[in-house]
Amino acid sequence: MNTNVKRITPVLFAAEIESCVKFWVEKMGFQPTSEVPDGDKLAFAMLQKGNVELMYQSYLSADKDISAMSQVIRTGPTFLYVEVESLDDVISATKGADVVIPVRTTFYGAKEIGIKDPAGHFITFAQFMSSPQA
Repeated sequence: MNTNVKRITPVLFAAEIESCVKFWVEKMGFQPTSEVPDGDKLAFAMLQKGNVELMYQSYLSADKDISAMSQVIRTGPTFLYVEVESLDDVISATKGADVVIPVRTTFYGAKEIGIKDPAGHFITFAQFMSSPQA
């Protein structure tokens, strides 16, 4: 099979996405590349920094867009694993965030911290001290 995956972009669902957009823009330096309003709230937002892309969609928007999955979308958080160049910079930038995994060094050579975004999704930021081990 010759499948060329060009990009994988997570879509995170939330009751409201404005605080999530604010988190990624103000703390992590992302830029909104697309926002779709629904009345006075956002239904959808796409964010980007370099080649990294992230999307948020509100539950209400998902109800309209993909109603067959709307209840499943609400059942749990997403878990993201994000490799960064400097974990110290991330720790500074996310000061005040809900830390769920204190800074640790893993058996596979990463220094990590885990936080929750404003919608309750879990994000582990990792800096590899050397090449990741397979």
